[in-house]
Amino acid sequence: MTGQGGASSIQHLLASVTLPGSDTAQLDAELLLAAALGKPRSYLRTWPERELDGQQLQWFQAAIARRQQGEPVAYILGQQGFWSLDLEVAPHTLIPRPDTELLVETALELLPHNPIAALDLGTGTGAIALALASERPGWTVTGVDRVPEAVSLAERNRRRLKLNNARFLESHWFSALASQRFALIVSNPPYIRANDHHLDEGDVRFEPASALVAGDDGLDDIRLIIQHAPAHLAAGGWLLLEHGFDQAAAVRELLADQGFTDIESRLDLGGHQRISLGRYMHA
Repeated sequence: MTGQGGASSIQHLLASVTLPGSDTAQLDAELLLAAALGKPRSYLRTWPERELDGQQLQWFQAAIARRQQGEPVAYILGQQGFWSLDLEVAPHTLIPRPDTELLVETALELLPHNPIAALDLGTGTGAIALALASERPGWTVTGVDRVPEAVSLAERNRRRLKLNNARFLESHWFSALASQRFALIVSNPPYIRANDHHLDEGDVRFEPASALVAGDDGLDDIRLIIQHAPAHLAAGGWLLLEHGFDQAAAVRELLADQGFTDIESRLDLGGHQRISLGRYMHA
């Protein structure tokens, strides 16, 4: 191919976009431009001289303006990949992150393919629950969230993915689960300290504080989950929790104080202790 294309060509638009607040500016621009065209990102390299029509250009420019204000790309697109799944996302739920896939990996490693009941607390988009359900068709996976809009969103994701071994309920942690017990309880709960400066920075500014903040030390919800989990775990059941990069020791201590055994923490992609887990053997 020759020539540089016009002002609304793919190559010109990618070269001219500036996203000074983003650590992934090139990727952000490509994702938004591909969405404007309704094409995969590979299309941008194959057809760099392709011109956008007026409607496509208008959508792209509006999307770039939103990103320049700091709005996460996932919210602009209304979707985010997690595990092997494409999920609908919305501003009333946390955006699924790659580090959270460690919860899924660890759960699949710890538990066999035998039919079990699993619980995802604070399910949000349903990401963890649906990833587990997709990998273990013999499991029955329940996801709960106290936000009705999140439950509806997770259910839409479930229906679209046709994962009939998952279900979603409105529940503030264990409140709607009565005496139900599970072989696995997994959660990515709020764990950020109320005064953490990261709450005023980057994409996090646009995410719901209720899904992020958990008291002065960030451990309020983790304490509650650890305290009440034994009443909802089958004998020998596992509890897996995501937490902050500097909270592993505190979470392991909380697990030990509650009588959990086989306690350990595992490293995320950045080498931080990102999840901790324990097993509960009933007396």
